[in-house]
Amino acid sequence: MPKALIVFATRTGKTKQLAEIIAEGLRLAGADADIINANEIKKESALEGYDAYVFGSSTYHGDMMAGMKTLLFLAEKANLAGKKGASFGSFGWSGEAPDRIYDTMKNIFNMDMVGSALRLKSVSVDGGIKMAQDYGREIAKKLGL
Repeated sequence: MPKALIVFATRTGKTKQLAEIIAEGLRLAGADADIINANEIKKESALEGYDAYVFGSSTYHGDMMAGMKTLLFLAEKANLAGKKGASFGSFGWSGEAPDRIYDTMKNIFNMDMVGSALRLKSVSVDGGIKMAQDYGREIAKKLGL
């Protein structure tokens, strides 16, 4: 069974909720998914053993959370080239973080990314739960499920 690691950075908890719904979509499609807060990862070795990596952060003052920036520096040393990847995030006004994470994963880490980043204000607005589950399923398809 393919295994995905979903790492999130959040300020209010909305990005964590988004991570949980994406994981649900992955699991419904037949993949295993672990969810962890970016602040809990201290070494690049914590990123080993996964088939897909899904990184997400809320956007705060036009940027990703500090915990996600730190995670991306660790991930750069983890040799994720060719691995499946995706990014997501919640936002209040601008929503730049998911796209910046996506671009880093694609262009710096050379990962095999899903079509685009998932940007939602909240999973509870405008069909957000379905969109997040579908994003998890899209990642699962990238894993061959």
